[in-house]
Amino acid sequence: MQDINDVKKKLNVIVEELISHNSEEEWFEFKENWYEPVELGKYISAMSNAAVMRGEDFAYFVWGVKDDDHSVVGTNFKFQVDVKGEPLQHFLARQLTPDVGFSFEEIMIVGKRVVVLVIPAAQNVPTAFAGIRYIRIGSSKENLMKFPERESQLFYILRNGFPSISNTESEYQELTFDKLFMYYQSKGIVLNKRTFKKNLGFLTATGKYNVLAQLLSDDSHFTIRFALFSGDDKTSKMYSVREFGNTCLLYSLDDVLRYGDVLNIPQADERNRIVERKEVSLFNAKVFTEAVINAFVHNKWVDGNGPMFTSFRNRIEILSRGTLPPKQTVDGFYAGESVPVNEALSKIFIQLHITEHTGRGIPQITSVYGRDNIRIKENNIVVTIPFDRLEDENYASIDGENAPVKFENAPVDVPVKLKNVPVNEVGEDITLEEKVLQFCSEPKGILEICECLGYKDKRSVRKIINPLMELGRLAMTVPDKPNSRNQKYISIK
Repeated sequence: MQDINDVKKKLNVIVEELISHNSEEEWFEFKENWYEPVELGKYISAMSNAAVMRGEDFAYFVWGVKDDDHSVVGTNFKFQVDVKGEPLQHFLARQLTPDVGFSFEEIMIVGKRVVVLVIPAAQNVPTAFAGIRYIRIGSSKENLMKFPERESQLFYILRNGFPSISNTESEYQELTFDKLFMYYQSKGIVLNKRTFKKNLGFLTATGKYNVLAQLLSDDSHFTIRFALFSGDDKTSKMYSVREFGNTCLLYSLDDVLRYGDVLNIPQADERNRIVERKEVSLFNAKVFTEAVINAFVHNKWVDGNGPMFTSFRNRIEILSRGTLPPKQTVDGFYAGESVPVNEALSKIFIQLHITEHTGRGIPQITSVYGRDNIRIKENNIVVTIPFDRLEDENYASIDGENAPVKFENAPVDVPVKLKNVPVNEVGEDITLEEKVLQFCSEPKGILEICECLGYKDKRSVRKIINPLMELGRLAMTVPDKPNSRNQKYISIK
């Protein structure tokens, strides 16, 4: 647990980190000049207990910050005041049981006075004010006795520590590990059958199998699915669901990564082709690998759910359960400062060279797709990997608009009928190249050229116009943007 004196020294950094959150959470609160001594005492009780539930060492009540947009406005709140002749701090401390050692601190942020009430997390027993134990549920403070399940969970954490895959007992105790031994052997590592349970951390303090052992057993009892939808969201048709769970987690990880390779089809890039055709992957394979591994390592397995993988028409979404681990900051997360949710599992992944202890996964993802493609929510983190889909050859836009035109079952290189070209200009012996050059005496779009030649497939037309551009016989009207939807072609005389 952090020392309160260390917290005081870096309070400016802590408050700035709290401000960076999208919304208030149960272990911190923003106010401007609000003051009500009795309600403040209830807040201390509720937030001290909430910090335990969130795995935080401290809770923070901050004056001088707006709660809606988290802007720093400063405060005139004074904590050196009396409540009916009794100093506020004494009034609060006298009614708090047990004593939590809270502290009021003044700091300056962007030149404005901010007051922070630092509230240590409860220890051993819940914190009460005036004989009542409170808890935070969202932004509300409630009597803990009204929520017996939360009360039970709070006492469990106070006795056993914040739930982890190491200290949480598995509901399955008849576990076998043949696949785990095979996996280690494939990496050139021999496990000792007599000591591996202890060495890998598979046992709780009472000697029972924990969730970590369950995850790496021959049957993890966790479902891991990869669903494919035909459209942009889950209201569209789902045409495939692959199951990769209910086996040793290491094999589930390998299966998901291999399935990603199957989905990542190489696309033939015919744009501006002269001789050699390029191939473009549907998405960045390295980013996908990092995102999948992160989802496995940092998933909140103790809640009983695995990560979820969903592919849509234009993207893949990788969802891991839970949110940032305690003591992790938003800026630290994006900077790659590794604070593993599941430390024991992370160590095993490092031992097997699945990951490195460098924290480069998130920076690699953001360097390619940016921060906006990672959504940090209250109960999950979602990484979105957009598809780098080349222009669909069976689709085109009308007059530069986005409305699609689809040619069903269009054959390649099969002319249908020549039209829109004067008969006296298109004779029987004229070549396709000459037809294009004559037709493009005035700027023409790719669809107009397709219609002129009687083709339904733009690939076939590009095989004609690309060599003409290389020879200087044909030019683009928007040369600096080859893929512009307003692109037209004109012949050079």
